[in-house]
Formats: sequence, C-alpha cells, structure tokens
Amino acid sequence: MASIPYIENIKEWEQTFSYYCPIKVRFSETDAFGHLNNTRVFVYFEEARIEYFKSLGLMSEWMKKENDCIIVTADLQCNYIKQVFFDEQLKVYVTAHHIGNTSVDLHYMVKNEKGDICITGRGRIVQISKQTGKPVEWTDQMIEKMKSARKKIEV
Repeated sequence: MASIPYIENIKEWEQTFSYYCPIKVRFSETDAFGHLNNTRVFVYFEEARIEYFKSLGLMSEWMKKENDCIIVTADLQCNYIKQVFFDEQLKVYVTAHHIGNTSVDLHYMVKNEKGDICITGRGRIVQISKQTGKPVEWTDQMIEKMKSARKKIEV
C-alpha cells in the first residue's frame, strides 16, 4: 500500500475505528469503466459522518433551529487504494482521530465485502456559530462522546 500522509501504521490505524455506515454502490454512481466515480466517495463520507454524529446524539442538537451552532467541513481528502464496482456492499468507517477545541479531524476507512481497505480519507469538521461564523468550542459532553466512540472496537 502506498504511503498515506495521515496514517503512520495502517494496522494500528485500522483498529481505531468502531462505527461504520453500510453503503451499497448504485449503478448511477459508476462511470463508463464500471467502477465507482471518484466524486461519490465524498458523498459516502458525508453520509457516514452524519450517521456517526447521529449515533453519538450530536446531530439532533445541531439541527434544532434555536441552536446557534452548526458544523462545517473545513477540508476533506481521500486516497483510493482499490477499485470499487457497481453493487458492492461497502462499510464506511468513521472515527474522531484528533479532537481540538473547536474542530475534529475525522478519519474514514472504506472496506469492501472481503474486508479489504479500498479507500481512506480524513477531514476537519469545525463547529461554528450560525450568527457570527466563528468557531465555537466543543462542550465537555461532546468531547467525551467522540472519545468514547473510539474505544469500542468492532472491526
């Protein structure tokens, strides 16, 4: 496997994930060559990220109209390891790799039905005020929820 800047040891990194979102590759998501279009991966990351935050009980708070805080994606990247094709069943894993004061560096791992890592990724998510657009610190409860999700190993 090629060197990926945000992963020091792939085997150790793989063990940091506990949450995943199942995704089936639709025909419309493939290109003329029959494999997954490279842009769809970011949609998969988004779906897994939202489901991850929902599983932690955080998404419902951000969605309340009276809540001043929302999350935004500050950066997002991925590395393609193996090709993915129509009708494959994927598991898109998400973990909070590094939690800062107002942001979290999420890591993503996509595995196929054989358990092979096909795609890796990372992205920084920032909590901001809807009114000012400025970063807002995570609460202690939010930090604890993200940290505790890393401890459960179901891979």
